[in-house]
Amino acid sequence: MPKAADLQLLKLVTSIPTAPFAEHRVYAFVDSFAKKHKLRLEKDRFGNVLLTRPGINRKANRLVLVAHTDHPGMVAQSMAEPTMASPAKSGLAKSGSGELIAYFRGGVTSSFVLGAHVRFFTDSGEVVGKVIEILDSKDDRPTVVLIRVKASVPAGSIGMFDLGEAKVVGKRLHSRVCDDLAGVSSALAAIARKPGKSTAENVADFCVLLTRGEEVGFIGALAAVKYKTLVRKSDLLVSIECSAEQPVAQQGKGVVLRVGDRTSIFNSSLSHFIHTLAQELAKEDKSFQFQRALMPGGTCEATAFDAFGHTAAAVCVALGNYHNMNKATGKLAAETVHIDDWHNMVELFVALASRVHEFRKSNPVLRKKLTKLLSDHEHLLNVK
Repeated sequence: MPKAADLQLLKLVTSIPTAPFAEHRVYAFVDSFAKKHKLRLEKDRFGNVLLTRPGINRKANRLVLVAHTDHPGMVAQSMAEPTMASPAKSGLAKSGSGELIAYFRGGVTSSFVLGAHVRFFTDSGEVVGKVIEILDSKDDRPTVVLIRVKASVPAGSIGMFDLGEAKVVGKRLHSRVCDDLAGVSSALAAIARKPGKSTAENVADFCVLLTRGEEVGFIGALAAVKYKTLVRKSDLLVSIECSAEQPVAQQGKGVVLRVGDRTSIFNSSLSHFIHTLAQELAKEDKSFQFQRALMPGGTCEATAFDAFGHTAAAVCVALGNYHNMNKATGKLAAETVHIDDWHNMVELFVALASRVHEFRKSNPVLRKKLTKLLSDHEHLLNVK
């Protein structure tokens, strides 16, 4: 897929409504995408999905890119009896308006949620509303909210902050959801890329694992690991994220090789392999940029995989307005990612798919380099 087609895919995917445990619209798109690109699709009983483009050596360790399909958001529970709050003050005092109780899931602080304008996506259309009360919360994060809406909303409908579909402004993509649908789209763009005439067919299987419920503790990924549904211990897992921009990892300076998160650090050998590959890409293509950093803005699925004995690394792009929170203004805002960073991430995944069979856990290249270093200087250690 050329860059223009990749960008169109990014805009399309990051416009899909989603929320934790209500990711069905994303998976409906993935189903059609898999058919279009002739990818094998497997689904476990938890709703996680694995896409595979088979390699020529079925015994080689699989490359598995992992991205989650949810984003902080709401799921309609039921219409409620009107409260004492005045409809006139809400600006929604129209015929057919009412009040909706909805679950809110994901890491957004209460001050950003109360008073927020939201949009629910139903089978018959879209319904806008405004959060008028936080009914329950945990650690200053809402779990149940009351919303004044312009029309009845069926139970199970997805609700998101009313921040608009994806659009490109200058060099940045703005969307109500980048985390982690920008990650999903990067994996899809890479696995859809067919090897060119000068590129050999992939040796190892190239897979994309799309998980559910990450925003409340990577529940889908944990289920896949515990019940061994779609992942194998031999897999080489690379977690994809949109991680909050840091002073050492800024937008526009390239894809970020994420060596760790708030909770843990990741597999050293696999991280080093990806780093070496990125260095080679940067030498071959001056437009390719990368950064290497520990991203402490949150905990990602690589931590979960690593904790249960899997070989896991992580890659991300720096994210603006993490979880739609603009900390500078104290107001909700669209999330942003830099287009060039995202394209760099896709190119890294394409290259990784073609080279992953060269990976060795023992890290022989680095060991050889270090052994020579010792050999060259060992005589200086001799003491009479």
